[in-house]
Amino acid sequence: MLFDLKNITTGVAKGDFLLLAKSLTSIENKKEGVNSFLERLIPTNAPIIGITGPPGAGKSTLISSLIGAWVNDGKKVAVLSVDPSSPFHQGAILGDRIRMRDWYLNPHVFIRSLASRGHLGGLNSSMIEMTTLLQSAGFDYILVETVGVGQSEVEVAALADTTVVVLVPEAGDEIQMMKAGLMEIADLFVVNKADRPDAATFANHIQQMVMDNHTIHWSPIVLKTIATQNIGITELIAAIHAHQENLQTVQRKKKLMLNKAIQLIVADKIKSIDERLIEEKLTIALANSHFNIFEFVKQFFNA
Repeated sequence: MLFDLKNITTGVAKGDFLLLAKSLTSIENKKEGVNSFLERLIPTNAPIIGITGPPGAGKSTLISSLIGAWVNDGKKVAVLSVDPSSPFHQGAILGDRIRMRDWYLNPHVFIRSLASRGHLGGLNSSMIEMTTLLQSAGFDYILVETVGVGQSEVEVAALADTTVVVLVPEAGDEIQMMKAGLMEIADLFVVNKADRPDAATFANHIQQMVMDNHTIHWSPIVLKTIATQNIGITELIAAIHAHQENLQTVQRKKKLMLNKAIQLIVADKIKSIDERLIEEKLTIALANSHFNIFEFVKQFFNA
């Protein structure tokens, strides 16, 4: 069941997130009527901030510190945290709320844990729809925490206005494996747990990578934080705001919207695939000793 946006927005303004939560569930489960509901949304320019990084980097703790700073400033914050789904039972631990427990009952904060449900890219397949609803419901900031970062988990960059990559000093070896993806998606680098040994050296290493790969439009900023002590959070927020102001251009917005449009179109095309029909035809085709996969799939193009 879906709800009127006005009622959802009124609830958010009062700190009552029940209708919002139910609507997000309907979107995630792709209930009947979802598309018509989404087509009536009028999103604001509330920034979507992607937080990604390897497991154990302190992403959730960092998010908790950001929430505290913005709530103290009178802002409303929404958080979508994605946990990996089990390949066996499709469930997820959804444990991010444990590290954000200070905000459970705060009327200015909405936190929703999501399972990736097998979706690649570190997000949930309904993330565009969900963030658009949150932008329409009166939040000032929307934070999206991904499963983790790797060569394939760069989808957050196509969703977020600002992408923050969180690392720890011990991640030196991992950086070499993830370098290409990181340099492409990061708007800001955060070296968290900066009280650990070699943090300064590691941050300098990241800074050198940035200098070697920077673009004319934006050179990623490298920051050091100790999220558990709220150290460096003010500087991080200032950097997020600086990035927002720097890239609030028509071209940047068009690129983000183009990425989202393509993702939505591809998702719709995938839904139209009749897997059972393909399997039936494949069974017949495989009887041919000259079977060619490329020739086989051509019959389904533009179908």
